[in-house]
Amino acid sequence: MKMCSIASGSSGNCIFIGTDEASFLVDAGISGKRVIQGVESLDRRMEELDGIFVTHEHSDHIKGLGVLARKFGIPIYATRGTIEEIERTKPIGKMPEGIFHEIEPDRDTTIKDMTIHPFRISHDAAQPVGYRFESGGKKAAIATDMGYYDEYIVEQLSGLDTLLLESNHDLRMLEVGRYPYYLKQRIASNRGHLSNETAGQLLCRILHDHMGRIFLGHLSQENNYERLAFETVCSEITMGDNPYKAADFHISVAHRDLVSEAIDF
Repeated sequence: MKMCSIASGSSGNCIFIGTDEASFLVDAGISGKRVIQGVESLDRRMEELDGIFVTHEHSDHIKGLGVLARKFGIPIYATRGTIEEIERTKPIGKMPEGIFHEIEPDRDTTIKDMTIHPFRISHDAAQPVGYRFESGGKKAAIATDMGYYDEYIVEQLSGLDTLLLESNHDLRMLEVGRYPYYLKQRIASNRGHLSNETAGQLLCRILHDHMGRIFLGHLSQENNYERLAFETVCSEITMGDNPYKAADFHISVAHRDLVSEAIDF
């Protein structure tokens, strides 16, 4: 399996995941041009994509969706609630007939040699999900835009080889930053985003001896920065109630405006 963050941050998200047989995107929240450039940098062609799996309908996850759907006819997979909201989003434009394919949380979809498992997340969207991908005994997941985690999320993210996990904001930066009070409350709520500290605490619950690679993603442009997210998460792991230290794992931050390192696992 191959995984690569084409973009990850509060201003736009797009992740590639695939095998030798199957190729997918998770979200298309950047311009169509940037998506195309990102996919081509991985020696793949847009025409080869087997689908775009959408987590939810917010702009930073669907901005380029309409352009890509009309230009390439790539099937779009999303929950019923997300599809209905996308269809109401005027900037996306008219979507091709039959482009949407409805999925349900906790019901697997198999396409070629990849099995995709959507799982419920808590966010202020219609019917948001994260995704777990499995092929050839390898497992990867993308989990962002989560207001909190619980035992269900821990179960969904257990036994992974690779994970892209939200590490959205630093609590102190959010508190003293320039955002209006209502927005600060939304971000910190159970339907908002995971802080750096909470991301580290979640990792403490799911780390195991064979975890290969961890990406920290969806960083806020206003209330976080790469070094702070990395150091805070690593501190939570090393000081947390688990048998590991952060140095036991390959942890890095997925870039906002650059294609991150592609990994094969």
